[in-house]
Amino acid sequence: MTLKERLQTETTAAMRSGDSLRRDVLRMASNSMYMVEKKQGKPLTEDEELQVLSREVKTRRESVEAYRAAGREDLATKEEAEIAILSEFLPQPLSEAQLQALVAEGISATGATSARDLGKVMGWLAPRTRGRADGKQVSQLVAQALAAADLARHDAAGSH
Repeated sequence: MTLKERLQTETTAAMRSGDSLRRDVLRMASNSMYMVEKKQGKPLTEDEELQVLSREVKTRRESVEAYRAAGREDLATKEEAEIAILSEFLPQPLSEAQLQALVAEGISATGATSARDLGKVMGWLAPRTRGRADGKQVSQLVAQALAAADLARHDAAGSH
């Protein structure tokens, strides 16, 4: 069953059970996919469907931060409930250790040696982390790892 089919099935189940929040969130997700399909003029691949859902979750995370900053805990809580519903349809998030391992593998695979290679490593990592990790967090980890490697290389060069 494709992601889109799962969304349809779950939307129908939510309608039958009277869960209006779940129904509305799933309809919105289906509609977002439909809009992207119309724009591209072709059906979405599974990966593209995940991208759409990931973008919806990211938007809600940003809203949670904004609502909390504005003291609107009621709205922040609603957004978090929507994130929980959408997250059911995304792959399991990567643990910190899995993420660190992937970053190390990406740096090794691309031959990255300095912060200038961040884009190269992110390009390698993107398809492996999509929907399973926050891009901003991945980018920070790569930048830290590259900075540490750069520092170690300079220290080694300077101690000769």
